[in-house]
Amino acid sequence: MLVLPTAVTNREARDTLRLLTQAMRSEDAPGVVIDASPLQQLDSAAIAVLLECRRLAVAAGKSFELRGAPPKLTALAELYGVDSLLGPVQASKSAV
Repeated sequence: MLVLPTAVTNREARDTLRLLTQAMRSEDAPGVVIDASPLQQLDSAAIAVLLECRRLAVAAGKSFELRGAPPKLTALAELYGVDSLLGPVQASKSAV
């Protein structure tokens, strides 16, 4: 399982994507699971990072799953109409 940092904004997006991409390539798992529960600061760049991770997973023939999405992330995904691309998002326990 890959874990997002506490902040993914425009400032952190490039480095976050680079680290996630490296981790995805080094794993032999049939799917990519990303835990977003640590995420506290985010903007639309977080959505872009997750969509690119999904694209890379699909290109590699892997499934993609997002877990622990904070409410703001879920709301942004819905606002931009990409919530279905991120799959059934499992909300963080604190959001339930």
